[in-house]
Parts: sequence; C-alpha cells; structure tokens
Amino acid sequence: IPGYGDSPPVETVVTAQGRRTFLDHVLQELGMQRPVLVSPSMSGRFALPFLLAHGDRLAGFVPIAPVGTKDYTAEQYRGVQTPTLILYGDRDTGLAPQALQNLRHLPEHRVAVLSGAGHACYLDKPEEFHRALLGFLRRLK
Repeated sequence: IPGYGDSPPVETVVTAQGRRTFLDHVLQELGMQRPVLVSPSMSGRFALPFLLAHGDRLAGFVPIAPVGTKDYTAEQYRGVQTPTLILYGDRDTGLAPQALQNLRHLPEHRVAVLSGAGHACYLDKPEEFHRALLGFLRRLK
C-alpha cells in the first residue's frame, strides 16, 4: 500500500478521493472488469472509498476487518448493492467487531467468522479462509 511500511510516501493517497482514484487506476491498468475486491486491514482506506463510489463496478467485496469503516454512515453503506462477504477471526476483538458493526449496513452481505483466528485470519486459518472465500465466489453471478 503506498505510503505505508517501507514504501515511499505518496501525496496522491492522502485523501479518500486520492486513494479511490489510485485504486481505480490500478484496476484499469490491470484491465480488470468487475473484479472481487478483497480488503484486509489497512487496505480498507483504499477499498471503502472505492466501494462507496464504484461498488457497481465490483462483482463482489470481501472486507477482512478493514480500517476506516467508521468514516462512513449507515446510510452510505445501505446505498451499496455489491455482494459482500464480511470475513474475520473470532480472536480479533479490536478491529473486527467495529468493522462488523459498520459493514452490517451493506444490504447484500453475508458474514463468515473463522474460529480460533486473529486479525490476520487468512494466515491463522488458511483452509477455512479459502473455503469461505471460494464458497462466496461460487455464489456470485
């Protein structure tokens, strides 16, 4: 993610609009049409603004305890029709409950909780994670 970790700071991703535009450019450069956007943790700062502005361009959305969910209102979430799988580990007692509380307003959502998994539930329980993800992908049109 630009601006995080060892990556150089990128001025264009300081605002939600800048992050949305950045993700839009990435998807365009990759030639992706109606992808499923998987958004763990810090990537929520990019995925959520994109979802709210361009959710109709996604085949699905898979938030995994993303940051930034409280930056948007229940009404904003209710306007998104993108099929969503809210996925998290039951041992993530910090970010996951907050994300769930906000994301549950997405009208087309399902929830999958991975027992015994923490914040990085895909690392803690990879088989269960992939089973939940593949099950969701199979339901998409």
